[in-house]
Amino acid sequence: MSPTEVVREKVELAVADGSRMPAYVARPGRDGSHPGLLVFQEAFGVNHHIRNVSDRFAAEGYVVIAPELFHRTAPPGFEASYTDFPSVMAHLKAVTTETAEADTKSAYDWLRSSALVKPSEISSVGFCVGGRVSFIANSTVPLRAAISFYGGGIAPGLLDRAAKLHGPSLLIWGGLDKHITAEHRKAVTEALSAEQKTYVNVEFSHADHGFFCDARAAYEPHSARQAWALTLEFLRS
Repeated sequence: MSPTEVVREKVELAVADGSRMPAYVARPGRDGSHPGLLVFQEAFGVNHHIRNVSDRFAAEGYVVIAPELFHRTAPPGFEASYTDFPSVMAHLKAVTTETAEADTKSAYDWLRSSALVKPSEISSVGFCVGGRVSFIANSTVPLRAAISFYGGGIAPGLLDRAAKLHGPSLLIWGGLDKHITAEHRKAVTEALSAEQKTYVNVEFSHADHGFFCDARAAYEPHSARQAWALTLEFLRS
């Protein structure tokens, strides 16, 4: 089977707080309705890696939107170097639970309003800060499923949202990750178990924070390939 053609575009969304949010969109080139997917960025912007991941999902048949979560504090199209974390700190701190909720609703509504999207089949996946936002999104809108790659700050700050989760959760962690402790990872699964939520919890013992990104020093190709396969299967089922 030949690869699915991918159509790419940039859109700008109105957010409830009056701000305007740029977003990257990737979708299959063929007609028909498709599942929708929210892709939430790392701390370094909707950069080449996030656009590439969005394209890969689109090639698998998803209509993808990747909103720029830093749109309140950074210029459109903002990208930062993976070796310059200090440059993103101010933008990162501006992504609060409240702004994440507002941005999620805007991007979710865009997907739901598209004639190309099956409105009952919208899911999310996020990386790093986006992993946290994916968790927030699942407690904000009725997602079919939500995936968090090494989502920092879910524990302890968001555990009270476990009861509000709509779809099943896939939690992916790196065992060598010093940013997210084993105690915090355990706290997340315990909170979901206490609320009898459906989840899959996966730890790649020999991988570090950011292991899925091939542009980062932490890239671990074997774990990344397995995590991708697991992600696709989780979204399908």
